[in-house]
Amino acid sequence: MKSNILAWIHEGNITIPALLFSEYRNLNLNETELVLLLNILTFIEKGNEFPTPEELSARMTVSISDCNEMLRRLIQRGFIEIIDQYSHDGIRFEKYSVKSLWEKLIDQFMINNKATKEIDKQAEETNLYTCFEKEFGRPLSPFECESLGMWMDDDHHDPVIIKAALREAVMSGKLNFRYIDRILFEWKKNGIKTIEQAKNHGLKFRQKQTQKVNVKDDVHHPAVPFYNWLEQ
Repeated sequence: MKSNILAWIHEGNITIPALLFSEYRNLNLNETELVLLLNILTFIEKGNEFPTPEELSARMTVSISDCNEMLRRLIQRGFIEIIDQYSHDGIRFEKYSVKSLWEKLIDQFMINNKATKEIDKQAEETNLYTCFEKEFGRPLSPFECESLGMWMDDDHHDPVIIKAALREAVMSGKLNFRYIDRILFEWKKNGIKTIEQAKNHGLKFRQKQTQKVNVKDDVHHPAVPFYNWLEQ
């Protein structure tokens, strides 16, 4: 019993990226090809870098000829390579390389990541249009939609910053695209890229404006100064 357990332990373990199992179909691999690749990886892990079709077939439910044919197709499609190596004694030998398999898997991961980002971007854009139409109380005109699209295409203008500029315009009672565009221009010129920076910038200006307000008028007619971006 103990010897059997020891034999099981000596078989070792092999680490396979979970992404290979979730993406093999998108790589146009079928289940049999996947198992063949897994067996090649297992052999390589255990020191046999060039298992024969006979050795691979012995672990699978496919014939030697079918296994040989699958290997040929996998090489043609760029999932595995047969590369030449030389020992310390200068003896030439061949081995399988699965580097191209990992490269294909990385490419697929990047495609998925890009697609996810595109979906997130589209959701942000839809949300941004909705915010503007809600504040304006009407659908945006073609010119306004174009302006909003240009702001979003500007790498400096994060959707959160555009929303902040919209809020600034609402607070200032100057709800128009020219005013918002001027706010974004000033923020870009001053290197403002975060909500916190935008808040601090507006706060500093309002504090300066408050200091200029006549104390008497401030008591009887409280004023809330706003940043008139169009006058900058």
